[in-house]
Amino acid sequence: MSDNLLQIQELIESAMSSLKTANSIMRDITGVNNSSHERIVTRAQNIESGDAVEGKIIEGVFDGQNMVDSENQTYPVPANYASKSKLVEGDGMKLTITDEGKFIYKQILPIPRKSVLGVLIQEDGQYKVLAEGKVYRVLLASVTFYRAEIGDQVTILLPESDDATWGTVEAVIPKHLAEAAAKAAVKRADVTTEEDGELSPSLEK
Repeated sequence: MSDNLLQIQELIESAMSSLKTANSIMRDITGVNNSSHERIVTRAQNIESGDAVEGKIIEGVFDGQNMVDSENQTYPVPANYASKSKLVEGDGMKLTITDEGKFIYKQILPIPRKSVLGVLIQEDGQYKVLAEGKVYRVLLASVTFYRAEIGDQVTILLPESDDATWGTVEAVIPKHLAEAAAKAAVKRADVTTEEDGELSPSLEK
């Protein structure tokens, strides 16, 4: 059993190494540098190692979808865990690979975050949130978890100081509720204030 786990781990590490090499070659050919990804890797290099525990410990940074360590290796973070834990791009994480082969993720260094309000859209077959003039990708698991639909108002969490590619869904205001609130606001706007301060409906002529 342990030999099989060892073989699986070696295959995973070999595949990750191949992906890293492929990414490097692609950057050399295209000249495109992913500054957001480079920032994630740099942050991962600055995370201090924690106390040793049983199993293999890997520390890195959440890039909005995966965990990236200081050697630019990528580890898939379960989408449901990321959604429910409201992980934000740039959060420091720790991955424990137990002797039984279980992957256990833990948030260890939350990045300062801010909340912004946007609208859920679909672009290139992916769910995204348009907020403050920029489009942010969001996890499908988050959209499903909150039962959000295109056009709903969505509050997302973003890094406070850094640019981000991914937003983390914090809350959803369904489109029909937003429309109802807008109609109520219009009705209130139709009410005029009389000189004595009392409110009365405006009359159409």
